[in-house]
Amino acid sequence: MEPREHGGNPKGLSGMLDFSANVNPLGLPPKAREALLDSLDGWHAYPDPYAQALTTALAEIEQVPAPWIQLGPGAADLIFRVALGLRPRRALTLAPTFSEYGAALTAAGCQMDYHLLLAEQRFALDDSILERLDGSFDLVVLCNPNNPTGQTAEPELLRRILARCQEQRALLLVDECFNPFLDFPEQHTLKPLLGEYPNLLLLKAFTKLYAMAGLRLGYLLCADGRILRRLQEVSPSWSVSTPAQVAGLAALSDQDYLERTRSLIPRERRWLREGLEHLGLQVLGGEANYLFFRCEQPQPLAPRTQRHGVLIRSCENYPGLDAHYNRVAVRTRSENERLLQVLEQSLREEI
Repeated sequence: MEPREHGGNPKGLSGMLDFSANVNPLGLPPKAREALLDSLDGWHAYPDPYAQALTTALAEIEQVPAPWIQLGPGAADLIFRVALGLRPRRALTLAPTFSEYGAALTAAGCQMDYHLLLAEQRFALDDSILERLDGSFDLVVLCNPNNPTGQTAEPELLRRILARCQEQRALLLVDECFNPFLDFPEQHTLKPLLGEYPNLLLLKAFTKLYAMAGLRLGYLLCADGRILRRLQEVSPSWSVSTPAQVAGLAALSDQDYLERTRSLIPRERRWLREGLEHLGLQVLGGEANYLFFRCEQPQPLAPRTQRHGVLIRSCENYPGLDAHYNRVAVRTRSENERLLQVLEQSLREEI
């Protein structure tokens, strides 16, 4: 069976400059790398099944009670836990958005409905979604900022959606994995409302911010202990490995790494956006560490850049999009310069 297509899938394309996966270009935090090397002799033993040290550190960082945190081997695993543990009958998510929501829920026998984001509105979420919340959904899933568009929803709209879901006894799962890359992340999180809304679940991960995609580490926040117990019941024991726990704990203490990230990403995002627009590409969104754009040329752009050693993410397999739409990660200046050179060359090849 072919896996679902995402960015960052090399398929034997090693050596390529990869802009298809939205991972921190600084790589693994130095403190995490050092901690992993120092912990090698302990990898023969089973990991702490409760990840107590990491959970305690996360509770302090996130400023939430430790019992509100559930860890897992990546955000995708936690999405499947929600589907299998809560077994919603009918769910609503966006189109386009991250495909794992629909895949997980469909696998669990859930009926999926999609709220279509419109190109003429630059794929921004607006209050028309409130009309869809008619009491028939058990679960609503949003990604904020959305993937692949990079668009954030207005905070007041999110609060209205959350309140509407609570009125209708529906759960709201909000994927905030890209929130740390926003210019003002605290303005776009629903975390302060967790205690007030037990129907709220927030999804976070070490994957993007700490460049730990291969180690697999994510976590979910929810104030309702009953929900978290149901998710734990469908999770295998020792699901978070010792290396993931060690690296995660060390990464949380690497403040220098975070400061360098928060300096690099906004600067390079602005620079890369200007470069894409200078090439005649229509940049439609990108508030996090990736940019979403449209190429008007009839032939797909991604295969052409690949021939020149650069991978970009074609968005043709997202519902509501086609091969004209692409997504690129924000990387370092030298890498971004290379991307623009390859894009310019590839665009000339079409003519």
